[in-house]
Amino acid sequence: MKKFLPWIIALLIVVWIVAKIIQPKEPPGFDTGGFGRLPILVNGRVMPLDTLARLSLLAMNRHGTCITSDGKNVTQARWLLDVFMMPEHADAAKVFEVTNPEVLGLFGWQDTGGKATNYSFNDFKPFLVEIEKQASLAARTEPATRSAFQRGIIKLRNALGLYVQLLNTVQADDSPDFGKELQAFDLALAPGMLAIREKEANKPFNKQDLERILFFARRYQDLGQMKYGYAIPNRNGATEGDRWQHISQALLSAIAAGDVPYPAIIYGRLISAYRNGNAGEFNKVIQEYNQYLERAFAPEVNRTRLEFLFNQAQPFLQAMVLYLVVLLFALVSWLKWPKTLGKTALILLLFAFLIHTAGLITRMYLQGRPPVTNLYSSAIFVGWGSVLLCLFLERFYMNGIGSVCASAIGFATLLIAQNLQLDGDTLEMLRAVLDTNVWLATHVVMVTLGYSATFLAGFLGIIYILRGLFTKSFDETTAKSLGRMMYGVVCFATLFSFVGTILGGIWADQAWGRFWGWDPKENGALLIVIWNAIILHARWGGYAREQGIAVLTVFGNIVTSLSWFGVNMLGVGLHSYGFVDQAFGPLLAFIVSQLAIGALGMLPEKYWRGIQARKSLSFLGGQRLGLQGVSCRKSD
Repeated sequence: MKKFLPWIIALLIVVWIVAKIIQPKEPPGFDTGGFGRLPILVNGRVMPLDTLARLSLLAMNRHGTCITSDGKNVTQARWLLDVFMMPEHADAAKVFEVTNPEVLGLFGWQDTGGKATNYSFNDFKPFLVEIEKQASLAARTEPATRSAFQRGIIKLRNALGLYVQLLNTVQADDSPDFGKELQAFDLALAPGMLAIREKEANKPFNKQDLERILFFARRYQDLGQMKYGYAIPNRNGATEGDRWQHISQALLSAIAAGDVPYPAIIYGRLISAYRNGNAGEFNKVIQEYNQYLERAFAPEVNRTRLEFLFNQAQPFLQAMVLYLVVLLFALVSWLKWPKTLGKTALILLLFAFLIHTAGLITRMYLQGRPPVTNLYSSAIFVGWGSVLLCLFLERFYMNGIGSVCASAIGFATLLIAQNLQLDGDTLEMLRAVLDTNVWLATHVVMVTLGYSATFLAGFLGIIYILRGLFTKSFDETTAKSLGRMMYGVVCFATLFSFVGTILGGIWADQAWGRFWGWDPKENGALLIVIWNAIILHARWGGYAREQGIAVLTVFGNIVTSLSWFGVNMLGVGLHSYGFVDQAFGPLLAFIVSQLAIGALGMLPEKYWRGIQARKSLSFLGGQRLGLQGVSCRKSD
């Protein structure tokens, strides 16, 4: 039974994780899942409406949540359904987060003491003119020097603007029933165009028919000023961009074509069914529309459906939770039941790595790119690369250290990714200079693997220092194993960092006409190579042994974090693609923690419990041998 206990424990935890990945069946009513799967073109890429809902709510509040006027917390897709089809309900939902006391004071509202509070669009309606005025004034200030109030008012203005654009994505937000409006528009097309042609030919025409079609034309031209999402597919589009239209474009083109496009009619029927509370009709129309899309737009439909499932499963969140569980099992295994808990941790680590890998591959397929394209994906790949290296270490050494490092780094990097995804679309279109899969698959991947290995070496150094200082289990075998691990991983990091940096220079020569320009990101990459080389030379020259190498690898964490995140905060240079000023506090805290651990690593050996315990055992062993020798001589 004891032999199978690790598998039983691991299986129970795996079943729990799989249950979280598989979404429960939707309750009866409106098919919000089917609505969330529908495709829409936003910012250059086709995504499911579910993704649009998530991104939009994250732009409005940090948790991406929606609380209705009656206090219910609804899903993102249901909120977007209200925005598209029942604006009066959406206007009353609490989705806009404001924490800055000066912004709240602008409206005469009470300061929440920094506590997050959400407000509705209706709350802001009386102040829209003032918000626009203050935001315009704040926008004149350079981003780096803006005050908290200026950043807050600009963010609020942008969120409100996004909301208004969403209201007008598939209908005019002031339409009482857009389905009926489209029917009236369809009836007005033929007589209206006849009146236009007769007027142009100086023939008698029906003035009422002419005024009606001109009214619709002006209305949909005004609607076109609110373009954001392009929800209407166009089968006649010659290019990728032309295959999707805003509702205003589709309806204006209908005036010349003589009939309303089928997808526009579908949205009109959906709106009428939703406003009338007819769930059966709504679900029926969703099915009809899906059948149409499968026939005419199969590639886009398949991709958006996969992205919808990806959103629901949240594989990186599940992997992050599982890495934390693995870390707990691995740490406890050092204290008690090493074989049982250690094997359980390794089994769970393999499963977490599989989920992590599946999520990474899915992202690559959805984006059609190599694994690293922005800061978010770099965090995911750095964690993945580190876990892969740790699995090799665990395979060779089988002492639990690989499991601890893998789970800790995997959890930390995915936690970073969870916070980075709050900044916007993680599958965004690439900037022109980055639009090359060859260099993304070579230079970027090599450099990121260098990050992974350098961080892993640093974490091994942390384990060496903390375990040596505070535990008595730091025997000579463990110390030597950690020393060999650090050396091997630093060798790997040096190779990949160096080759990746050289490849980056070749890419820079092709892109900007110079191999090296002392750009902050280039300097950061060079510092990683130099620091890893210093560690290797210190070991080869005998200037640093295991303890010294551990301290040097911990400082390598600081060098790598500055290259990875720090240079982006400078906001300068050709490589500033992912500016994240909110990361300054966590980055500073991380640097301070690494300096503190490095300082602990330089304490004299008399403060290291592990080394002292080892010496005590050696002394007692020597005494025991001496006593045995004395007793042997007496017996002789």
